[in-house]
Amino acid sequence: MQSTRRLILAGGLGLAGGLIVPLAAQASSRAELTADGRRALAKLEATEPKARRIARQARAVLVFPQIVKAGLVFGGETGNGVLLVGGGAEGFYNISGGSWGLQIGGQTFGFALFFMTESSLRYLRKSGGFSVGSGPSIVVVGKGAGAEVDTTTVTQDVYAFPFNQKGLMADLTLQGTKITRIHPD
Repeated sequence: MQSTRRLILAGGLGLAGGLIVPLAAQASSRAELTADGRRALAKLEATEPKARRIARQARAVLVFPQIVKAGLVFGGETGNGVLLVGGGAEGFYNISGGSWGLQIGGQTFGFALFFMTESSLRYLRKSGGFSVGSGPSIVVVGKGAGAEVDTTTVTQDVYAFPFNQKGLMADLTLQGTKITRIHPD
């Protein structure tokens, strides 16, 4: 029984690591990340009215066009993104995290983080990134949720919008993730 558990855990680690590690190694160039980020943000704003309204007030948007998440008991996620300020690329970041528990599957999705306050943007710039939960307050807005979010009720530091989900995995949270500044070619 003990060896069966170890085999299952090792298989889960191998599957999650095997799916995530090659993707993390594929760092896109600055031009590709910028173009992908702009396209993803334009598509999000075209399909999600709440994101479009919040974008008008945002100081900056950190867009991760594609995050890959996979797990079998142990899981992981990773993706690269671009910080857009005034439409221009100011910096590049990686989002990554790990988890364990009752999980199986894989998916890709994007995330756009709208920095609403100068202090939250300053924190990102100064720290070079942050662990979610230790920096500015982040509210995840999903389809059908957050209907109260409009230009008169925007009160949080950062609003996060998941988009373009593909695959089968039950969780789209940011818990346990770290955002780190990167320097692609």
